[in-house]
Amino acid sequence: MFTGIIRYQGTIDGVERRAGDVRLTVALPSDAASDLALGDSIAVNGVCLTVAALGGETFAADVSNETLGLTTLGDLGAGSRVNLEPALALGERLGGHLVSGHVDGIGKVRSVAGDARSLRIAIGVPSALARYLAKKGSVCVDGVSLTINAVSGDTFDVNIIPHTAGETTIGQFAPGTRVNIEVDMLARYLERLLGDNDDTGISEDFLKAHGYA
Repeated sequence: MFTGIIRYQGTIDGVERRAGDVRLTVALPSDAASDLALGDSIAVNGVCLTVAALGGETFAADVSNETLGLTTLGDLGAGSRVNLEPALALGERLGGHLVSGHVDGIGKVRSVAGDARSLRIAIGVPSALARYLAKKGSVCVDGVSLTINAVSGDTFDVNIIPHTAGETTIGQFAPGTRVNIEVDMLARYLERLLGDNDDTGISEDFLKAHGYA
């Protein structure tokens, strides 16, 4: 599990094709290498990967064809900047929201505009994911936990403060940038509860009455 609070930015050091899939090598900041051990989970642009090798200030992770097809990791090349978050340890502060590192789909940046000292970014998502987005709800974009400002059809807006723009790759976003999207897992559980005909007593009216919808 992750929180969507980016710990470091790394740089893709190598992309090696291996029998049809890919091994990524990522260069770390000097203060990050001690955080990782062989076999650890780490989110790379929001995708949960396993540390398969360590070497000084780099780590390598294997990326399956399934993951390449469902995320933007296949777009990366040597020199690409990536957001990195080691897995959450029990007892650590949860600063963002619960993130699984399992990407639901690929979105595309539609616009980037200045808003005082912040950036206002509009992102389009596949229509099947739009139902999970709600104003003031949570969403994970390239591994970054964000609050949704507004939703219109299959597009949502987020506000990016200067700190987030500087400490993550979001500051480099431009119209057309493809991004990994993970919707709030609570929205998925609510959909399942509301969609099943069971005798739990949980309904849309029940959730509204108790402040959950």
